[in-house]
Amino acid sequence: MIAIRESTVNNNDLFGVSTAWVLANAWNVLVAIIVLAVGWILAGFISRQVRTLINARLKNDATIAPLVGQIVRYSILFVTIIVVLGQFGVETASILAVLGAAGLAIALALQGTLSNIAAGIMLVFLKPFKVGDYINADGIEGWVVEVELFATRLRTYEGVYMFAPNSKLSNAKIINYSREASRVVETKFTVPRSADLAQVRSEITEILRSDYSDAADSPEVLVDGLDENKVTLVARVPVRSRDWWQARSVLQERLKTKLDDRNNFAPVQNG
Repeated sequence: MIAIRESTVNNNDLFGVSTAWVLANAWNVLVAIIVLAVGWILAGFISRQVRTLINARLKNDATIAPLVGQIVRYSILFVTIIVVLGQFGVETASILAVLGAAGLAIALALQGTLSNIAAGIMLVFLKPFKVGDYINADGIEGWVVEVELFATRLRTYEGVYMFAPNSKLSNAKIINYSREASRVVETKFTVPRSADLAQVRSEITEILRSDYSDAADSPEVLVDGLDENKVTLVARVPVRSRDWWQARSVLQERLKTKLDDRNNFAPVQNG
């Protein structure tokens, strides 16, 4: 009975202290909850407004707006936490000092993560690519969906989702297939050495001009190599970058059909 009474007293003391603390700080707790809620709502609202403003000023630049929006959101949340801690009597100078020391330790432990943030900022302002571009960065290949604070989201040609660290992209050789308005579709094929090259080039060029009449530059058929028994030719035609994949397939199909109709022409070879 004595042990039970002592345990009951200790529990009452424990809950008594908790109740006393809550009663003494009820106003601060209420204000902290309100500040957190308002800060969270404001962070989301202002972040969206910043993204809208950037899109309006930069003509719907879908690359820089999401990153700046994230930076603004996290900055507001950080200030909100500082205000909440100050509500409980924690001095701002002490908070900043502790955060500075903690930040240094975290920076040393998360060098890779911080490098991703720095790389993301550099990618946004240097603009080696933008949202919607098709890129290849040392094997990281696909359409850019969004450049975020830590990583870049891409979608491959097969529709596979890819999440690439910004630091890896910034240190890679980036090939942007969408930067220029047009690209050249190129296909190689062979004909016997005895074939009339002028006739071959004329007929193939006529096909290219017919199929790609809206091309910025004239299509061309050039001699690419000579062999003992055959001549290698290359058909080149500029097309819009976004149409490159389809144009390449159509060109090869058209050439194959034409070459199959002529007995002295060899089948198309991919090049």
